[in-house]
Amino acid sequence: MHKAEMIGLGIVSAAAALGATVALTRTGAAPRHSGRSHVTGADVPAHLDAAKKLNRSSALLALSVLADSGMEHYRGSFENRAMYTPLAVSLLSLAAGVHGGMDSNPAAHRARDAIYLTAAATGLTGNGFHLYNILKRPGGFGWANLFYAAPIGAPIAVLLSGALGAAAERLRDEPERDPRLYGMPAGRALALLASVGLIGTVGEAALLHFRGAFHNPAMYAPVAIPPIAATLLAHAALATPQPKRWFTRFWLRCTALLGFAGVGFHTFGVARNMGGWRNWSQNIFSGPPLPAPPGFTALALGGLAALGLREGEADD
Repeated sequence: MHKAEMIGLGIVSAAAALGATVALTRTGAAPRHSGRSHVTGADVPAHLDAAKKLNRSSALLALSVLADSGMEHYRGSFENRAMYTPLAVSLLSLAAGVHGGMDSNPAAHRARDAIYLTAAATGLTGNGFHLYNILKRPGGFGWANLFYAAPIGAPIAVLLSGALGAAAERLRDEPERDPRLYGMPAGRALALLASVGLIGTVGEAALLHFRGAFHNPAMYAPVAIPPIAATLLAHAALATPQPKRWFTRFWLRCTALLGFAGVGFHTFGVARNMGGWRNWSQNIFSGPPLPAPPGFTALALGGLAALGLREGEADD
């Protein structure tokens, strides 16, 4: 790929990232009890609107997992038949998230809930498999194995997809007034979940970008922007509720943008390898993972949904 083509690709990726992020994150704080659907014009309870957004966030994260694990496990020739499991589970989680994002039924969907719980269990089990893959190698829990063995944090994305979806289903079963999850106000619980998820995703990105020696200054962005968003979101969860947290919302939107922009940078990273995109069948495996960055977008969108609920909660 010539330099002019690379520059053009970067411009197109940046423009697409900006447009997509504006479309996905153009949302204000959720009202105290109900809002108006942009699709039907009917009143929608705030907690149901947040649940649908969480379903969509879960779907985006499942799509990222499906593509990423599909590529990585294909590269591993599916040596262990269990390597097919995250593909099947993430595909089901994706379908459940798309269905839930369009479902205005205030009651939880039991089949979706079962899928989400299965996804969460799959993530935990997969993390055990990846940890075993690292420890069985010479050198054990050393840098070389953390860099080049099965990625230790990757299965957690399946867990987070299931957790977001399961929280969405439980939120649907809550009353319209003062919904609660896990013994806490729903906005607080969901904000903490999204915050922890962001920190975990930052850890995975930091490990892989450290492996790449941060050779591009842009590689510092995923370890600089999302931690600020996660900290602000955790503060919003633990502090006294405020009606408008524009600064927290701004950083969450920046994190959502980062996920899309990361795909553009990773696309450029693939193009830098010998043969560029003409040798795509090899370079998409040797270059930076294309499906990974949208995980930030999914969790940021979940954080925005949680923040909308939290801004409308009473002092607790």
